[in-house]
Amino acid sequence: MSETIFMKIIRREIPARIVYEDDDVLAFHDIAPQAPVHVLIIPKTPIATLNELADAQAALVGKLVLTAARLARELGIDESGYRLVTNCNADGGQTVFHIHLHLLGGRPLDWPPG
Repeated sequence: MSETIFMKIIRREIPARIVYEDDDVLAFHDIAPQAPVHVLIIPKTPIATLNELADAQAALVGKLVLTAARLARELGIDESGYRLVTNCNADGGQTVFHIHLHLLGGRPLDWPPG
């Protein structure tokens, strides 16, 4: 896997507005938010796409989702509602090849997004 901006954020080579961190997960505000709340939740382990996930990483994926739910509560969007989005490969809209969840909320979210 090639070097990504997310690995540079993990190593603190690029600044980010971090809202959560533990040994496995980092969450930070998106620099181009699509909603009033737009947080990216990433594993610290570099995994390029969902296609590269292995069974042994099921707990990590679960931790990403549980972190998103926790942040939704902490950011006050759990009751009004929120969306979790993940993209896979170019046609799926993935631009950074390091898996991540987008936590979006703070306004009604149309479908398709826009």
